[in-house]
Amino acid sequence: MIIKQISVFLENKMGRLSELVNILAENNIDMQAMSIAEAADFGIVRIVVPEPEKTALILTEAGWTVKQNDVLAVSVDDKPGSLNRILTAIAGAGMNLAYSYAFFSREAGKATIVVKVNDNEAAEKALEAARIL
Repeated sequence: MIIKQISVFLENKMGRLSELVNILAENNIDMQAMSIAEAADFGIVRIVVPEPEKTALILTEAGWTVKQNDVLAVSVDDKPGSLNRILTAIAGAGMNLAYSYAFFSREAGKATIVVKVNDNEAAEKALEAARIL
């Protein structure tokens, strides 16, 4: 399914991540997933939350640089080979994976893989054809 992801850009210095998650906690925002990519001077924190628009507004008003974008969230059995099935379907449809991260689902025995591709709708169709979605 296509979901909204929030990317937050922050300086790569001590305490900045703590400040970010503190704002989320103060506003009772539950992170369902988080990924951090770092560079020398800054990092990108990608989060999935239940109310992305509200969360983006809160973070923007607090002075953070925020971007929302669509990603695919694919629920799979939590067992060896599940990620490979997703990657094979996406590659078979001629798409390149920009990045991915995973989190455990609240549904027993399931994991959710977040993938960023250039065409979410085409990726969804490829995953449906492969009987993954």
